[in-house]
Amino acid sequence: MYTVGDLVLANARTRPDETAVIDGTHTVSHGELAARASHLARHLHALLPAGSRVVLLMPRSADTIAAYFAAHLAGLVPVIAHDQLRTRQIAHIVGHAEAGLALTTGRLAGRLSTCLPPQHVLTIPSLADAPKTGQTVRPRVIGRDLAGLIYTSGSTGTAKGVMLSHDNLLAGASIVADYLGLTPKDRTLALMPFSFDYGLNQVLATFHAGGTVVIQRSPFAPDICRTLRTHGVTGLAAVPTLWNDLLHPGSPFVTARYPSLRYLTNTGGALTATAVDAIRSAQPHLAVFAMYGLTEAFRSTYLPPDLLPHKPTAVGRAVPGCQVDVLDEDGHPCPPGEIGEVVHRGPTVALGYWRDPEATARVFRPRPGLRPPLHETVVHSGDLGYTDADGDLYITGRRDELTKIHGIRVTPTEVETEVSASGMTAAAIAVFVPDPGNASQPCLLLAVQPQDTTFSLDALRAYCSAEMPPHMRPRRISVLDHLPRTPHGKPDRPRIRALLTHEGDSR
Repeated sequence: MYTVGDLVLANARTRPDETAVIDGTHTVSHGELAARASHLARHLHALLPAGSRVVLLMPRSADTIAAYFAAHLAGLVPVIAHDQLRTRQIAHIVGHAEAGLALTTGRLAGRLSTCLPPQHVLTIPSLADAPKTGQTVRPRVIGRDLAGLIYTSGSTGTAKGVMLSHDNLLAGASIVADYLGLTPKDRTLALMPFSFDYGLNQVLATFHAGGTVVIQRSPFAPDICRTLRTHGVTGLAAVPTLWNDLLHPGSPFVTARYPSLRYLTNTGGALTATAVDAIRSAQPHLAVFAMYGLTEAFRSTYLPPDLLPHKPTAVGRAVPGCQVDVLDEDGHPCPPGEIGEVVHRGPTVALGYWRDPEATARVFRPRPGLRPPLHETVVHSGDLGYTDADGDLYITGRRDELTKIHGIRVTPTEVETEVSASGMTAAAIAVFVPDPGNASQPCLLLAVQPQDTTFSLDALRAYCSAEMPPHMRPRRISVLDHLPRTPHGKPDRPRIRALLTHEGDSR
């Protein structure tokens, strides 16, 4: 396969009658999915020249998957916008991507009214009645061509569009399908947004193996668990905040068994030791893969399930075909235990940032040690981490979050990891703010979500005093019933920071 569109066409040839997507009570075969995508591709091809960007503002559904592949078959560049974004964020994506068209639903079309003329907004009805046959339109596209823009969440500023090639997306799909052992019998729960590289990779890896994608729109634990059982889901992926919900006392994930489920994956932050123990206790038969990646490198590392009980906060080694190094300020490899910047190399390294050559030059740099005419681009992630004696990677924070307290370097992730080790919190977020009494010295604020009703703020304060060094101890701890989240399910750090800095006293 050379392009992303070949995934849907290959499955239509080899397993046309097998199920590609389950969306509630509705099922779509691989043959039907290819026919629907081809039908829409012919329409798109008549509207836009190859290489044009088309925004998909649609909820997770079988129709969204068909529209995504239709864009590829028409030689276009799909840009998926999360359906929870509001008009201002959507306008930024449409304008920055220079999109010539948007595909959406009647419910969401109004959010595009300020950024595209009505004739450039296509409201896609259900494609259930689309023709089942027809000649596929295939403009000339190769693997190195631009295949998509994935916009970062913008939690640290204006969202940037990461440019991914067909080679990037297909490499990520085949690599992940291989180490997860995916087969045509697998049924993957599509719980993560398609605008998130993790959620998109799930779909592509599943189709690479010829399996089935099961759409899950509701993020509530009882609804997720009902879908797991009803449709015999074999694989479930989530981020730490969603695991907190699934592992909450009384959750069906804790109280019931799911015989079809064979593996879980996690990314977007390391699992805590408490969460790992809870998963293994609730579903001891499952293989649990801790993973790490960033949009700029799509997929990066994974930890084999047999190592997770011994290294619950590790994210493992580079995925097959890739290399991940920890480098010091001079570009030299750090010895085990020494913190440096995580640098990615391999076929999943993206093309750069759309319309942002300065940011591209900062992050996508020549591989150290190569002399002309040899050249290779690697991603300097901005993530800080270290390897242990076995070579397994641990992420400690972000370079732009690194600060000094009492002259000692510390990151929010390090503090959060130490607090989570107490077993008292379901989630913990640390932020640094200027000390009102000493502007040159930052102070540490902490927001926590209790693990259960036995939580005691005094007990957590005592733990911090006894188990954490002075430079890691929070000045103030605020207790929140639920930590705000981004549309992708990660902690919304700007909102949490705003809550902490405007809150006078902890609960």
